[in-house]
Amino acid sequence: MAGEAEGKRRVRWDTALAEARALVWSQRRRLSLAFLIMLVGRLCGLVLPASSKYLVDEVLGAGNVALLLPLALAAGAATLVQAATSFGLTQVLGIAAQGQIAEMRKRLHAHVLRLPTRYFDSVKSGELISRVMNDAEGIRNLVGTGLVQLTGGFLTAGLALAVLLWLNWRLTLVNLLVLSAFAAGLALAFRWLRPIFRERGKIQAEVTGRLGESMGGVRVVKAYTAEPEEERVFGGGIDRLFANVRRTMTGVSGVTAGSTALLGVVGTVMIVAGGRAVLGGAMTLGDLVMYVFFTGLLVAPIAEIASIGTQLTEAFAGLDRIREILGLETEEADDDARQPVGEPAGEVELENVWFEYEAGAPVLRDVSFRAAAGSTTALVGSSGSGKSTLIGLVLAFHRPQRGTIRLDGRDLATLRLRDYRAHLGAVFQDNFLFDGTIAENIAYSSPAAPRERVLEAARIAHCDEFVSRFEKGYDTIVGERGVKLSGGQRQRVAIARAILADPTILILDEATSSLDSESEALIQDGLARLRAGRTTFVIAHRLSTIRSADQILVLEGGQIVERGTHSELLARGGRYRELHDRQHRLESDRFVNPGEDFTPEPAAEAKAVPLPPPNRL
Repeated sequence: MAGEAEGKRRVRWDTALAEARALVWSQRRRLSLAFLIMLVGRLCGLVLPASSKYLVDEVLGAGNVALLLPLALAAGAATLVQAATSFGLTQVLGIAAQGQIAEMRKRLHAHVLRLPTRYFDSVKSGELISRVMNDAEGIRNLVGTGLVQLTGGFLTAGLALAVLLWLNWRLTLVNLLVLSAFAAGLALAFRWLRPIFRERGKIQAEVTGRLGESMGGVRVVKAYTAEPEEERVFGGGIDRLFANVRRTMTGVSGVTAGSTALLGVVGTVMIVAGGRAVLGGAMTLGDLVMYVFFTGLLVAPIAEIASIGTQLTEAFAGLDRIREILGLETEEADDDARQPVGEPAGEVELENVWFEYEAGAPVLRDVSFRAAAGSTTALVGSSGSGKSTLIGLVLAFHRPQRGTIRLDGRDLATLRLRDYRAHLGAVFQDNFLFDGTIAENIAYSSPAAPRERVLEAARIAHCDEFVSRFEKGYDTIVGERGVKLSGGQRQRVAIARAILADPTILILDEATSSLDSESEALIQDGLARLRAGRTTFVIAHRLSTIRSADQILVLEGGQIVERGTHSELLARGGRYRELHDRQHRLESDRFVNPGEDFTPEPAAEAKAVPLPPPNRL
């Protein structure tokens, strides 16, 4: 499985580092200022421990009282500067980090929206949401305080080490041996923690994805009393996440415990070796006090480096996942090299088209037909015959493996995708609506359209009939996925949205499947006006509604087995006639016995969408 392979794949440090370098370079001026502020703050941090030697030896030991006030003023001033630089550093880098997180999220979102449709067929939306929102958070440890603090830690440790060697190089070498052992332990800990952090991102994405699915499909969950199953699946994901967090906390706490133990070992060495050095006259008491302070300045940054190193490890893992998405080619990647579409007439032609989702299993086989500009083409066939796939090719959601799709005689593969889709309009079977007002959902196809045009499109689609019953009218909030509207109401809003788009090529994918007979009759006129003057493709639900189609294509097994007008196909007595007569018998049975329900035979599941006459807005 792709998810399992991803979980096992290790962080690609080359790509993660490349992304990190690009981020750091984009913020080089702000980071340069931050490094300067950090340098001033770290140098000021050395004043107080350095003054301890002179306080002990010169003031307290030698009685040089005149030196007391200058030492106090120097220590106080350095501390104030250190506090100011700490505040300034947070302000400078905090803003930069949050700005970069925002930009990365926008960049990821824009890129994801332009990925091919097949990508969304194999990845959960919740997983993508997790990547866009969570993985970008790690940036703050690169262009935020993390990287600067890491550098500052090394700087402080280096300066402290130099002072310690000057004070007592023998004692310092002993301490360095202890620190080297600690550093080796840190390296092992980070090596163990990196894949765990990466796995956490994957688990979080999976859990988020499942949570989104269960919330979005809550009606299905309740209808089948599947709450216990959802609890089991979600609980299993949470348990896996907890196990991962427990392992990382164990590792991080181990590093912290090691830091504490390091302080204890170094302190013990200093008490023994330092005490003997003072008693033997090799060091003054002031030297020892100063040595203790600077040892703290050496050890504390190392512990800080351990903590920041863990954060940076997590950040690199997130950047690797981000790079993985940004490395995917978008649908519009080659648009600059393609030709503009201009104002198309709308003629669509497929020639010897083959398509397959999985290698060796073609869904469409050698499909050829021509839809003249302004004509209506209906697609009929049993479930799985390839109707929706063919529509997906016309919408350029997919590209054929073999064959050619032409628009006005030009190969669609040579035309700019964005230009082409700007002339498309679609009414899908599921009629997805966004959580906004009815007016906003209609205007989604043309956001700049004036309110009058939005209301006119709604009137043509007969939305007035139900909108007038709402207190806020067209400003009524429809809820997530339009849950506050019925299926028929959502369908009419979707039709109004397509009317407002004023497309050249129109796709009607079972556009009246959610309507009862009365509602369907209401919007036949709206569909008729929508189709007028446009090249229309219809997947039909009821065959009686496609009588006016200029051509009907009957698909079976991914091939066109029949084509012609309604009357021609009936006269031929083939597959279309079989589907028509079977559906006619079922509808007659329902009319004669309205109280009886019926289920069509699987083989007879012909999908066809009603088609009315046209009239362009």
